[in-house]
Amino acid sequence: MSDQWQQRSLASLGSYENGFAFNELHWSEHGLPIIRIAQITGSQGIVDRFPGALPDSYRIDDGDLIFSWSGTLAVVRWSGGPAWLNQHLFKVVPADGIDRSFLFHVLQASVAEMGKRTHGSTMKHIKREELREFLVEIPGNEREQRKIAQILDALDTAIRETEALIDKLKAVKQGLLHDLLTRGIDANGELRPPQSEAPQLYKESPLGWIPKEWEVVTLESVSSTVTSGSRDWARFYSDSGALFVRIGNLTREHINFRYDSVIRVQPPANGDGQRTKLEPGDILVSITADLGIIGVVPEGMGEAYINQHIALVRPSSSLVNSRFVGHYLAGPIMQAYISQLNDAGAKAGLNLPTIRNLPSAFPSRFEQDQIAARLDEVDNRIQNAMTEAKKLSELKSGLMDDLLTGRVRVTPLLESMQQPAARTGA
Repeated sequence: MSDQWQQRSLASLGSYENGFAFNELHWSEHGLPIIRIAQITGSQGIVDRFPGALPDSYRIDDGDLIFSWSGTLAVVRWSGGPAWLNQHLFKVVPADGIDRSFLFHVLQASVAEMGKRTHGSTMKHIKREELREFLVEIPGNEREQRKIAQILDALDTAIRETEALIDKLKAVKQGLLHDLLTRGIDANGELRPPQSEAPQLYKESPLGWIPKEWEVVTLESVSSTVTSGSRDWARFYSDSGALFVRIGNLTREHINFRYDSVIRVQPPANGDGQRTKLEPGDILVSITADLGIIGVVPEGMGEAYINQHIALVRPSSSLVNSRFVGHYLAGPIMQAYISQLNDAGAKAGLNLPTIRNLPSAFPSRFEQDQIAARLDEVDNRIQNAMTEAKKLSELKSGLMDDLLTGRVRVTPLLESMQQPAARTGA
């Protein structure tokens, strides 16, 4: 087969067989699963089954390619075992001389481009005619196709493993939040036994059972300042200058900031501007829209300000570890408390008297430091894994653009990857 790259239509790279038009007369609790768009996107588990017999063109098995062409544009490699394919989904069978894994990556890249072309449409829809018109460049040599697919498959595996690690770390964090924020850490650096096993170590409080050594305090009682941001910052927006923190920079996943949508400002020199200037350790609370998202201002963030949708709590540093309080406010106990306030009529927003009176558990400073350190450690591991996943995704995107257009040929790339390994004796 030729080593030259060829321009081919998507339609010529395989056959696209539409799924069967199942209806409620076919549904059953027995038989092979019926796979719809919701099952290939992972938004829903198996709902219906069909126990009868259909032509093999409607059956899918592990490794088969599925192209969702109506409503949601997506391409997946099926891995859920034998099943029947519903309508609005194509089963894609590679043409002669086309490697199946290579075709999967070509279709993924093509679907992304199709999505851009249908931008703004509320209902994305790809017709067979468009597959004949959509042209791609591919290597004529199936061996080169296979090598390209192997590189991209390896990156997919690395991305999946990193995402699985993130999910595992998030589950670990949820367990730590529950244990550390209800049981705390004793003088020996160990978790106290649960209240059910050692009731003598606990007392009742407005926040539920807490260790006897703990108190419940209001934010105002352990803070030097509780205020909110100012209005009318739009006139100070700038291409450079100080950071401007909005609700979009806070995240429910952790109490650290996200900086992917930072706005800059040239702040006013008046007192109102100074009142909303942030300091390291300040606790930020969203008080409108999505209530109760928490962030803690880190060291080294530089000059920054907030708008009227965020409350600023400046704890007394001698009494309080800001990150402990931040974790507590963002944890399940206080989020349930804030949710109850919302249900009681705070949907329009939390006012400053409410913020000042928010309760928080108050262990000794030593115990606060210990709890915050353990939660920060798992948060840092989660963020490092998320950064790695993002890098891998960007690497794959760049390689797809290079390898699937022939801009970078796969053989020289593999040789360049193997040479450093040979020099190090790998």
